[in-house]
Amino acid sequence: MKTVFSFLYQWLIFTPILVIVTIITAVLVMCGCTIGKHKFWGYVPPKYWSKIVCRAALCRIKVKPNPKVDPDKSYVFVANHQGAFDIFLTYGYLNQNIKWVQKAELRKLPFVGKASEIAGHVFVDSSNSKAMLHTIAKAEKELVEGVSMVIFPEGARTLNAKMGRFKKGAYVIATQMQLPIVPITLNGPYNVLKRNTSTMHFGKTMEIIVHDPIPTEGLNADDIQRLIDESRQVIESGLWPEFR
Repeated sequence: MKTVFSFLYQWLIFTPILVIVTIITAVLVMCGCTIGKHKFWGYVPPKYWSKIVCRAALCRIKVKPNPKVDPDKSYVFVANHQGAFDIFLTYGYLNQNIKWVQKAELRKLPFVGKASEIAGHVFVDSSNSKAMLHTIAKAEKELVEGVSMVIFPEGARTLNAKMGRFKKGAYVIATQMQLPIVPITLNGPYNVLKRNTSTMHFGKTMEIIVHDPIPTEGLNADDIQRLIDESRQVIESGLWPEFR
């Protein structure tokens, strides 16, 4: 009975809500960023879009903020990547004006791709070193006036709930710009919607933990592996036992 209810709720209630609020949010972002300030329109509508989606999924949200993170400063946030709901959890509850570094394929999504492009989110092109340098340059351009960047160093959602290997792109950006790295632990999105499935599980608990910033002043490429290891260890320390 519960499975039947969940199926009906997903396709008759949740999905229509998701589609409608996504289209409205995308239009607001595209229009607002075209005629108004990117900093507001590229962040505020998506923030409330994410909160609506989390509520529609009947999720219980736990937030552990960090007073050492200044909302008026720029950071490079790095987080583990459990599932699609990482986006909604982070956008809705990090409480930091952010841009995303995301896969180039997402540019093709109706409404979302164009809105992301206009809002200044960075699409990753790792096909060659020249393209990667362009990606880094674009990221550096967006990290101004208290705007921060969120990156999933794993590069893809987990298949088995465990963290994968961290790539160095986020750390290259952070060291080049001398911006603090802030590790974020995300718990629970894997239980809501796993990779390679369309079946959702409603009423789950999700948690976001914001850890202490890791300074990068005076650091360079030689320090990247140490930063990767340190941030990964911090993120792992906040994971629920089932995700370790």
